[in-house]
Amino acid sequence: QVQLVEFGGGSVHTGGSLTLSCVIFGFPNGTYCAAWFRQGKGREGVAAIGGNDYTTYADSVKGRFTISKDNAKNIVHLQMNMLTPEDSGLYICAVDRRRCSDPGGFGYWGQGTQVSVSS
Repeated sequence: QVQLVEFGGGSVHTGGSLTLSCVIFGFPNGTYCAAWFRQGKGREGVAAIGGNDYTTYADSVKGRFTISKDNAKNIVHLQMNMLTPEDSGLYICAVDRRRCSDPGGFGYWGQGTQVSVSS
């Protein structure tokens, strides 16, 4: 059974930094795409990383956020720098059995970790 557990959210002032982590339990080896979404007014993709370390980012976070994973491919991180109030929201980790470059949704979702950025 696949379970995604996120942690690392919190409250910071504008310009601050946070590192989010997503631990992936019960996901077998193979092709996959892991991503971070932000749920605010709507749900939008923030960043994604593939098994071959392919990464992609939303334009709004390029240069400020970095997605990475450990060598075991069971932990995904999102380093967030230079945070602004527009970055606030529930950050949710998701994973799917596909290449990040292929179209499709995500079959597994975590519960999310809250990020609040105040001015």
